[in-house]
Amino acid sequence: MQESKHREFQIEIITGMSGAGKSQVIHSLEDLGFYCVDNLPPTLIPKFTELISQSRGKMNKVALVMDIRGGEFFPALFEALSQLRSKEINYEIIFLEASNETLVRRFKETRRRHPLAPQGRILEGITQERIMLQELRGMADKIIDTSDLTNRQLKDQVLELFSENKQGQLSITIMSFGYKYGLPLDADLIIDVRFLPNPFYNETLRPFTGEHEQVKNFVLTHPVAKTFLRKYIGLLNFLIPHYAAEGKTHLVIAIGCTGGQHRSVTLANRIAKSLVRRGYHVSISHRDILKAGVKQE
Repeated sequence: MQESKHREFQIEIITGMSGAGKSQVIHSLEDLGFYCVDNLPPTLIPKFTELISQSRGKMNKVALVMDIRGGEFFPALFEALSQLRSKEINYEIIFLEASNETLVRRFKETRRRHPLAPQGRILEGITQERIMLQELRGMADKIIDTSDLTNRQLKDQVLELFSENKQGQLSITIMSFGYKYGLPLDADLIIDVRFLPNPFYNETLRPFTGEHEQVKNFVLTHPVAKTFLRKYIGLLNFLIPHYAAEGKTHLVIAIGCTGGQHRSVTLANRIAKSLVRRGYHVSISHRDILKAGVKQE
């Protein structure tokens, strides 16, 4: 997020892949009191911000949806953002992401045409859109992967990010995942813990998860796991204040093992507990914990 002398208002730029959930995000922001504009031509952003600054605080929270529906106007977004930076106007880019398979399914379910492939294959439009948005994705302050999120879960994430008592405070999500199901698209930091012994190969532990005591004991009593936790938590304690100092508002730390049910779950919980003790606002997400049909507590 850019530092600014214009602190009387904030601008959230919502962008990302078509079908990734931008409409749901904008509805959630409206519920939080944001003034929302969908598909504003980028060339109008500087003039729009002037109007906001003249509202005397009546429009202090603004969300703008910008995507490839802008057609020939979309490339002008980068120039508009440059103008905002030169005027020291505060803005944040939120990028909505999803896997190709998820996006294709959503377009087929809604029977909508992809804006870049009105007469062609949906996947061709998605591929072209990824290329067009690559630079903007790299500029994003926050990436939200909606591939495995329900509308309710996406709304909860938006509420978590933008509710009044969270503004200006770095929030951290610790996520466990399984490499066999793919990398989390919205992770800022990813660590692979497949170097540890796998409880999956123990028949008595296989049906359980990293939230069960017997699996926790198996993972955490291993000397290498103890050393890893000490060193990795030490690294995070060094990094997190620097992320916060640079204006980052949300940090996703992903812990991955093979299936996302045992080692990564146990270690994610332990790392989250350590960060909470240091006063950080932490939430936990176990993305793949139930995909193998393991037992729940």
